[in-house]
Amino acid sequence: MADLVLIVDDDKAVLTMLYKVISSNGIQADTADSGEQCLEMLTKKTYDLLLLDINLSGMDGFQVIQHIRRNGSKIPIMIVSGRKEDYDTLYGLDIGADDYITKPLNPVTLAAKVKALIRRSRGNLPGADQIITAGPFQYNTSTLRFYKNGEEVVLSSKENAIIKLFMDNVNHIFSKDMIYDLVWESAIIDENAIMVYINRIRAKIEENPSKPQYIQTVRGLGYRFVIP
Repeated sequence: MADLVLIVDDDKAVLTMLYKVISSNGIQADTADSGEQCLEMLTKKTYDLLLLDINLSGMDGFQVIQHIRRNGSKIPIMIVSGRKEDYDTLYGLDIGADDYITKPLNPVTLAAKVKALIRRSRGNLPGADQIITAGPFQYNTSTLRFYKNGEEVVLSSKENAIIKLFMDNVNHIFSKDMIYDLVWESAIIDENAIMVYINRIRAKIEENPSKPQYIQTVRGLGYRFVIP
């Protein structure tokens, strides 16, 4: 069964864009244009994640989060907002949001963050093992183990995080900035660090690391994980 996300934004253009990004990544989505409508919809369906704009008219996103957490719901909440102030982000996380992303949005980054947050939330549930398969590769999201042709490939923690990102986003191009944001969760510090980790992974999974089949360099853009 496909994951189901509730998207909340009072800007129709943004709401449509978010819906297209989420649905194009194999995730089902419903939309709401107000905090009040959001809370009503949450009583009628079980959602895997709430994608919530903070700057809503009427009941704002902070009030929505507080209401949800007061009622005991543990639904993963990702803040989507144009607000840049650190205070807003920290306050949202402090009252119960699980992650955040700011506008203008990068569609690939948004989709990757949504999928990662859904996986993390399920990782706390018994029996929640999920196997991601791509060509000869398998990744167990519960044990965090990676396999090629049934043989485990031993990875460092950062290599593991990069592979998980690639496995969940086959054929997507990730710039070095995106990888830093999603794996290191910070702005890029050392561009060479990404290259070092990519080369280490290639050495472990490629037949010929100097002519990689799976982790390809896209000149001027970044890296792409493909299954030939």
